[in-house]
Amino acid sequence: MSNESKTLEKKAQSKAVAKQPWTARRVGDLVLNNALVIIMVIAVIYIAIVNPNFIKPASIINILSQTCAYLPVALGVGGCIVLTGTDLSAGRIVGLTACISASLLQAVDAASKMWADLTPPPVILVLLLAMLIGGAIGAFNGFFVAKFKLHPFIVTLASQLIIYTLLLLYVKAGNNNGMAISGLDKSYSNFITGSFLRIGGTPIPNYVWISLILTVVMWFIWNKTTFGKNMFALGANEEAARVSGVNVFATTIMVFALAGAMYAVTGFIEGARVASNTANTGLNYESDAIAACVIGGVSFVGGIGKIRGVVIGVLMLRLIFVGLNMIGVNQDLFYIIKGGIILFACALDMRKYLVKK
Repeated sequence: MSNESKTLEKKAQSKAVAKQPWTARRVGDLVLNNALVIIMVIAVIYIAIVNPNFIKPASIINILSQTCAYLPVALGVGGCIVLTGTDLSAGRIVGLTACISASLLQAVDAASKMWADLTPPPVILVLLLAMLIGGAIGAFNGFFVAKFKLHPFIVTLASQLIIYTLLLLYVKAGNNNGMAISGLDKSYSNFITGSFLRIGGTPIPNYVWISLILTVVMWFIWNKTTFGKNMFALGANEEAARVSGVNVFATTIMVFALAGAMYAVTGFIEGARVASNTANTGLNYESDAIAACVIGGVSFVGGIGKIRGVVIGVLMLRLIFVGLNMIGVNQDLFYIIKGGIILFACALDMRKYLVKK
């Protein structure tokens, strides 16, 4: 069946569903399928009532900034989930590229300068280097998934440990002796955390625009390129995609390589945003990214997902966690909340799949 035929079939199914009467069961299914979003919206409203500062411009810009800081890593993980996989190495790639970026862009007179004789290279050059490193690690993951038919969970679990070892060795290299990598060159700090636009006196960091540009680029890749169409076809049905002429091996490697490059952008941003990088930089970023993708409708069943869903998922998570912090909820409870969100979201996702099936 051609893509045009599939599109027409989906439209016909949508029209048929729209004509169905609004029975109690249909309303119940609609509420249950969107239960997580509904709960989060209610939570946001409650937080705004308890603490009105939550909806003030400074708070909104803070939430927007945090959303954009985490967005690239979620965009990368989203592609892996579309292939019915995941990527547990995302956070460690963020940490490695953050530390490499920060170490190369320390100020000449920084205390505990990692590479004493190094003059900070151009910022864009370091960004491209970070993306190359992230993309290479992603391609490594994709190769083992495609070549040996290993599940991405196993491959990225192994690579997570390998990358963490490399990260530990790197932060102890040079003159740093394992100390936090700080004292960044102003060209780096200004490029990421500087601002040329303020709203209500609150600056919007430059990395917000970087993330928004990447979101547009990823939307184009997912929706307007042959690679994007192949990715969704492969995620929906690998054998059918192969028969249709999709290069399964190359597409899988490219999806993971692109994901790695997105993690590297997050690492590059975090290097300046955190401004004091250690081996713990990027820890658990993959769990936030996975949760955001599932909340946004990227299905582990494969072949289903939209960029706007990923953006909404990341935004909802940031709204919740910033809001919980503003009403004084113990931060130690955030991990159980994240775990609960992931379990609940995956359960709802599987329920939708079983109902359709």
